[in-house]
Amino acid sequence: MGNWIAPSAIERELYGAKAAGDWGGYFDALARAELFVPQDRRFQDANPRAVWMQPVWFPQARAQCFVAYTAGMLPPPTADQVFSRHSLSWFAHRIDPGDPPYLAVNPGTPCEAFLPASPADREVWKGHWERADRYGLEQDAVHALHVGGPLHGPVAFGLACGAHLSVHNGQFWNALGYHGAGYLREREKLREWWGVATREEWLSTVEQLLAADMVSSVWEFALRVRTALAREFAGPVDIEHWRHATEATLRANAERAAEPRLTPDGVTVSRPRSTAEIEGEVAGVQRVIGRIARYEQRFRADGILGEGRWVRSVEAWDYGRASQMARWGVGARFGTVEEAEALVVRAGRMCRLAYRSWEDLSAGFILGRCLQFDEEEYGHWYTGMAATHEALTTDPGSPWLNIPWN
Repeated sequence: MGNWIAPSAIERELYGAKAAGDWGGYFDALARAELFVPQDRRFQDANPRAVWMQPVWFPQARAQCFVAYTAGMLPPPTADQVFSRHSLSWFAHRIDPGDPPYLAVNPGTPCEAFLPASPADREVWKGHWERADRYGLEQDAVHALHVGGPLHGPVAFGLACGAHLSVHNGQFWNALGYHGAGYLREREKLREWWGVATREEWLSTVEQLLAADMVSSVWEFALRVRTALAREFAGPVDIEHWRHATEATLRANAERAAEPRLTPDGVTVSRPRSTAEIEGEVAGVQRVIGRIARYEQRFRADGILGEGRWVRSVEAWDYGRASQMARWGVGARFGTVEEAEALVVRAGRMCRLAYRSWEDLSAGFILGRCLQFDEEEYGHWYTGMAATHEALTTDPGSPWLNIPWN
């Protein structure tokens, strides 16, 4: 490979196959790869169901070619140019008679190829696509950009704090200049999952996450009571002690809230809360404590928590998503790379304040996700995160093994 450093494993595999003259292997790698077509953003906004295939003349092929790039070769996001994501099969079906005779893959790079696109050639493409074991990067595995993505420093640390989602979804954990699944799909995902359709909504959402305003205050209250007890008694807290202290705190808070208070407007007397309301609150928090304890027991069995360890906080569920939301906004063109960088650094700073290690952060993130979605079913909301945790704590290329916590 000489002095060339492949941006990712995708381009490394393509280059290796090309250098060996293994064109079958090249097509196998290409069939697994996401392929991106440059698009004018204004055209995409006006024609969300269309893809403009702009032919480009290449002297290497002595012909007009359609162009596609693999994920590691994409340039930094800009306001005007976006990308549409497709598969090798899509190209095989999309190219028509009279279209350019070649598909240029990663032109101008050591792993480039100018692929003849005759009907017979495209049948070969289809065969490789049908035999491919996956489309895109492997999920629940660590993937990094070795060129174009930070590997160390504050930005890398902040991105690593959100690595659960990037690793689980089969994305480069350190891609700050994020393209994701392509411009329109990234916008669609933010709208469907988060109700975010504008720059203002994106900014508001990421600020809420950075303030940990989306995590349930009930979950955090219960965990903080236990943390205070552990600090006071210098050791693990029995669940019954935890339950009793939490109930006592809730009842004391209710009594204090009903006491007269002196304010600038005079003496204010709050409405006393009903017994039923207080009892309901106590019962609800006790249920949460039971759920947390059972999840922690499963975490220990699966190696997410060490023996005798417990979750300090679930704020990581918000901070980790804030790190991801920052770059999702770049992919949807709601924000710039520079804005995302500042937000990611803030997310990392908040994680350092709330946690003591990557494992500590991981347990908090996974517990928050499970409390929100899993409902103690231990289904894919949990198993996916358990696999992601294992990858991030064992893969030699994991940021958690290469970026010190402190």
